[in-house]
Amino acid sequence: MKLKLRLSGLLFATSLVSAFVALPLAATPALSLLDPTLSQWETYLSYRHQEQYNGSQPTDAAGKPLAPFGLFPGLDPHGVFTLQQQGGETVLRVSGEIYGALTSKQSFRNYHLTLQYRFGEKKWPPRLQKLKDSGILYHANGPHGQEYFRSWMLSQEFQIMQGHTGDYWQQANSAIDIRAFQPEGDMNAVADTTQPFLAAGRASGGPGFVMRQLNAEKPDNQWNTVELICFEGQSLHIVNGQVVMVLKNSRYQQDGRDMPMWQGKIQLQSEAAEVFYKNIRLQVLDQLPAQYAGYF
Repeated sequence: MKLKLRLSGLLFATSLVSAFVALPLAATPALSLLDPTLSQWETYLSYRHQEQYNGSQPTDAAGKPLAPFGLFPGLDPHGVFTLQQQGGETVLRVSGEIYGALTSKQSFRNYHLTLQYRFGEKKWPPRLQKLKDSGILYHANGPHGQEYFRSWMLSQEFQIMQGHTGDYWQQANSAIDIRAFQPEGDMNAVADTTQPFLAAGRASGGPGFVMRQLNAEKPDNQWNTVELICFEGQSLHIVNGQVVMVLKNSRYQQDGRDMPMWQGKIQLQSEAAEVFYKNIRLQVLDQLPAQYAGYF
């Protein structure tokens, strides 16, 4: 969960609509994104945030600014992202102890991402008294650490959280349109596939958070299957086979102008909770699957 944004320092001016050729679906079997060395990923670790964190630069006991842990190829030396064997399957464990992300080395545009997750038992500051939290960040671009927690890229978030899997959060100055009920008073905007599209993202004058349509999660300690479908700026958040959010017109703001954000890297968050991921697979698409076309 992200309650505030840090928009300064975004040094990303390159257009995100560079040429991308999607191969025909039949020629591109699903790609497994887990291997013994996480060779398709790199790790960025920022800080061990504490309960008093308020978005300011973290400092040591003497008030000296702390540097982030940094960027590492594949497995990180601090053991935040590790691989385990569970029941004969390769499983990614995210400790959550240090904020950061596992980031794909490759950028993707039109694809169907599937994975399974379940939360572990451990939680860390600053979320010891809060729900267990993680997330999939997609269309991730630019430098690391461009938002409130100084940990993630400019991106769109498919939230992975107890009771809230499928929620949307903007990261940095991203924006998107979501089929949702309008927010009213203190109530959040809530996704609904029958509603018109609502502009989301504070840079576009909309909410930075939109709640998923329904709780489609399984009980704690069971594996949940989530799917993210992205095609030409449109996306679908799917939890255990149920569409919980419909989104389109993915974009970001640069110098007061909306810029398309239809492709980018994929990030898996480390956000103060232990979480396990497995069966991470990506299928390149040359068209939006027909069964989902009606949502747009």
